[in-house]
Amino acid sequence: MRLRPAPPVLAALVALLILPLVGPARAQPARQLVERPGVTREVFAEGRGPLVILLPSLGRGAEDFADLARRLAAAGFTAARPEPRGIGESRGPLQGLTLRDFAADAAAVIEAFGAGPAVVVGHAFGNRVARMLASDRPELVRAVVLLAAGGKAPMDPSIRDSLTKSFDLGLPEAERLEHVRRAFFAPGRDPAVWRGGWHRAVALAQAAATQATPLEAWWAGGRAPILVVQPMADTVAPPVNARMLQEDIGPRVTVVEIPGAGHALLPEQPEAVATAVIDYIRAR
Repeated sequence: MRLRPAPPVLAALVALLILPLVGPARAQPARQLVERPGVTREVFAEGRGPLVILLPSLGRGAEDFADLARRLAAAGFTAARPEPRGIGESRGPLQGLTLRDFAADAAAVIEAFGAGPAVVVGHAFGNRVARMLASDRPELVRAVVLLAAGGKAPMDPSIRDSLTKSFDLGLPEAERLEHVRRAFFAPGRDPAVWRGGWHRAVALAQAAATQATPLEAWWAGGRAPILVVQPMADTVAPPVNARMLQEDIGPRVTVVEIPGAGHALLPEQPEAVATAVIDYIRAR
């Protein structure tokens, strides 16, 4: 595997030229490509310090973690956001996969940065990958943080239908956003922040990989300490999942409950999530 700068992009050059005209700018994340046989991962990284890897939700990309990454960098960590296969410049097969394939992609990022063991943060689908990585490669994982962590407790069929239709870009926008609201957001929250960022082909590949991997292979997260950041209005991964995990593996699990947030969590309660994650990592 190797780590190399991504090719320069004209838009980024233009931005650098005009930023002095519009006021002081925040440092932009570095873009790198991490490669292993048959797979390329585009990674956005910022900050200096212990490595934190951020793995996004089903069919969604690294941009969902942009705010948390900035907060982690400001707190003294290196925040690395790999794009999943099929998003941005990340490439690799999307057929015949298991969660072990996605975990191996994340492992390659940690190894390429040479900064392990890392804290691995997984949001929704990403929490399965994080736990699979901790199970398969425990030497690379310092701790696991699970945002909106499901796995055992089933969701209501109507919520599953809304989850599926959230990826149907052929629906009228108002109808699709209503499905996004039902599946992902707490009552009173505006789903428009997640109007974009949906990747159906990626979601199908990730869902198939989950189905192809036995629950017991990843559920316990190896031997790593685990923080569950639990949105209390989550209908996709109901809060009972956090209690089940705590009952199954005991004191390795810490649960922080976040009111006023659904499965989306990150855009709904960014400060509360960042506080829970940073406080936990600092205590490791």
